[in-house]
Amino acid sequence: MIEWFAYVQVAVAVVAGVLCLVLGLAGRVPNDLVLGALAVVELLLIAQVVVALVAPAVGNAAAGSVLEFWVYLVSAVLLPPAAAFWALVDRGRWATVVCGVAALAVAVMLYRMLQIWTVPLS
Repeated sequence: MIEWFAYVQVAVAVVAGVLCLVLGLAGRVPNDLVLGALAVVELLLIAQVVVALVAPAVGNAAAGSVLEFWVYLVSAVLLPPAAAFWALVDRGRWATVVCGVAALAVAVMLYRMLQIWTVPLS
């Protein structure tokens, strides 16, 4: 992982999550803004997959458990599309809240992935 890129991803996911939560709690149904925010989070996650594949080849290997890292990453990549699918099927205000919770969950998972990548096992 690239540390600054991980922090950018966390920040974008938090902003997207808070935006979706505020819109959902205000009674707004899923719209282009909500799905666009999730799409940006997903695009950054796909870029993270590419970085995670290339990084060990150029000398930036994970300090922690590689299996744990990849389980987090694959799970995080699956969350935004699942939330977007829910939003397209449900079309209620709570679907917008679900999108926000998914984006915030991705932010937490990204931070944990950064810890796994940078902090050596004891």
